[in-house]
Amino acid sequence: MERDRDQMRWEDLTSGEIDKFDRTTPVVLNIAAIEQHGPHLPVNTDALIGGLFMDELGKSLGDAVLILPQVKVCCSAHHMDYPGTLSVRHETLIAYVGDILDSVAAHGFRNIVIVNSHGGNKAVGQVILEKFGAAHRDCRVVFLTWWTMAGKELAAIRESGFGGVGHACEFETAVLMHGVPECVRTDLIAGLSYVPTYSWANSDMLSAGRASLYRSMREISGGSGVVGDASLASADKGKAITDVVVGQLSEIVSSLRNAPPAR
Repeated sequence: MERDRDQMRWEDLTSGEIDKFDRTTPVVLNIAAIEQHGPHLPVNTDALIGGLFMDELGKSLGDAVLILPQVKVCCSAHHMDYPGTLSVRHETLIAYVGDILDSVAAHGFRNIVIVNSHGGNKAVGQVILEKFGAAHRDCRVVFLTWWTMAGKELAAIRESGFGGVGHACEFETAVLMHGVPECVRTDLIAGLSYVPTYSWANSDMLSAGRASLYRSMREISGGSGVVGDASLASADKGKAITDVVVGQLSEIVSSLRNAPPAR
């Protein structure tokens, strides 16, 4: 079977093929989630979205990038009220992802990008970045969350008002309508779902609160499991979101390849 040269997946290559890569080649790891996404999206939504972005990044950059196996089960304790959610402790994820990245660094690769596709990973991802970066001063390591990275461009695409993008929302539903349409239960899509709280803590994907307040997904969604307005999703919007995110991601990843060595 002929290997697709546009999909530079670490696990699809032989040891010898990986060894031929220049060690400045950026290595990308997607961390995602397996958690409930309301009645209309599957529990692997964040993994599907992250996988779609990795596929498109591979097509865009070819052998100028290496893509690691996804870490699908991450930190989703705030979704555990809902059946199907899988979660690990923050300490577990820090250790597990750190061990993976230690292996990458041991093989001589020095440019590493962690791409996050799950809100519950944002804080722990920053800890992984700081912990690994301090231990590997000769590496350049980046952590990003897709909707934060492309926030300005995504704001121009959204149609909903505040609260319309959050979880199983206008954005996530649209991306899957574009990339994996068969997984979307379109007959179960409802309108806006968001339970407000203190004015200083209200937030959505593109609008941070002035301070953080812990609330479970049941509290934020009023029990629906959805935060946002999935009724505004469409396949065309999903393509626009994907194009914007992959374009921004490709720019960041490519910039690392020709950067001066890390110190």
